Amino acid sequence: MRGVKAQLDAIRRANESMDWETYNDLTKRHEFRKQMILNDKVLTEENKTVVMKTFNRLYDHDKVLHNEGIKRSCENCQEDCLAIYYCEHCIRNYLKANFSNWTSENDEIDKLIQKYQMESLAPNRIVEWIPYNNLQNIRYLNEGEFSEIYLATWINGFYNEWDVKKQQIIRSGTCPVILKKLDNIENINGNWPEEF
Repeated sequence: MRGVKAQLDAIRRANESMDWETYNDLTKRHEFRKQMILNDKVLTEENKTVVMKTFNRLYDHDKVLHNEGIKRSCENCQEDCLAIYYCEHCIRNYLKANFSNWTSENDEIDKLIQKYQMESLAPNRIVEWIPYNNLQNIRYLNEGEFSEIYLATWINGFYNEWDVKKQQIIRSGTCPVILKKLDNIENINGNWPEEF
């Protein structure tokens, strides 16, 4: 736990030390943070590696989100992409190719999830349908106006990293999740995506 606290403190120090006018674009900010972490005397080499991985993931995500930065040609699909550690086009193509492998059994929900998948910015930030049989240890937590809230364990876990060699997204492994069981969905007046 001490390592995690040290990592979070280092991230906070790097962000608080930054002169946002001088470091006025994503690349300059990323380079500043990287130097702050590499020069941090409190962090172990292992901690520096973990923090740099976090910064690199955020940098790739932000470049795709803001459509900013130097593009590169993907060695697989030949599209120009912004991310360094994955290709946003390859991820979207992978997800699209798998549309037929899952369904919520509700066309409206499926289309909404597919829309979000085609706008995915990073391999670890993908909206997806989780079949009920991929959940374990489901426990009631609380109740809201239109829903009941539960805790559960997701057996395979969320998409986490892009495997360039296998051209697929690797899952995180077992992880905790929060579930919302929507009740009286007809009373939400067609605004269920907002509740979602």
